[in-house]
Amino acid sequence: MMRHLNLIIVVAVLLVAVILSTIGAGSMHALKSRFISNQAPFVEAGSAIKKKFEATTRGIKTLDQLEEENSDLITQNKELLAENQLLRGKEEENQKLREALDYLKKDPKYKLLPARIVSRDASAWWNTVKINRGFEDGVDNDMTVITETGLVGKVTTVAKNESVVLLITDENCKVAVKIAGTQELGILSGKRVQSADKPELVINYLTKNAALEPGQEVFSAGVSGGIFPPEIKLGKIQSFHTRELDGQAIVTPAVDIPNVEDVFVVMGAK
Repeated sequence: MMRHLNLIIVVAVLLVAVILSTIGAGSMHALKSRFISNQAPFVEAGSAIKKKFEATTRGIKTLDQLEEENSDLITQNKELLAENQLLRGKEEENQKLREALDYLKKDPKYKLLPARIVSRDASAWWNTVKINRGFEDGVDNDMTVITETGLVGKVTTVAKNESVVLLITDENCKVAVKIAGTQELGILSGKRVQSADKPELVINYLTKNAALEPGQEVFSAGVSGGIFPPEIKLGKIQSFHTRELDGQAIVTPAVDIPNVEDVFVVMGAK
């Protein structure tokens, strides 16, 4: 049986060889061309799929790449936010300087020396500050210090290029005052408060029946022989109450003492 099968295979191989030997070169070329033509659509389709796959894989980023890009974007966003804060701070500073300049132009009564607060007394935040002006600039003791919004305090100690200013929120800074729209006079000074970020002032020696209302403005009285010039704004009445011998008013300062930076030293009348 096995020999018979081998014989059949040998005969078949010889028969195929004979048939191929009888086919001419032209017929063989036509046969190859027909085979290639039949296979071409499959080859082209495979090539197109391969190209699309390669293009798709090139467009897909790895997880590490995406995480790196995300980290870069977060960093850039933080940088932009920081720059925005700096620009906002510059704009606020410029606005303050513009307001101070406007004040200088509008108030020709006094010679004003611009100064800047360089430090605060850390042991008693509302008591004193140091400014970057001293006797070399003509500053002297008891000179008044103001901003475009009101009274800050008075100079108490002078060095060559810096001075100490006693703030109106200190209990030892006394100012003779008057209340707008009334005949009331009193003495204003600092007041101890629980919340240091909201300093208050107090006016003593008012009449017991003073008809004071919240919101009324308080100005320096400018008494003869006094340190402070008249008509400097000090603040607004917050509340009033009667005591045994006099009346007392609580005042909200006109100047934002916790945040004030730029001030003027009153050098004298023009």
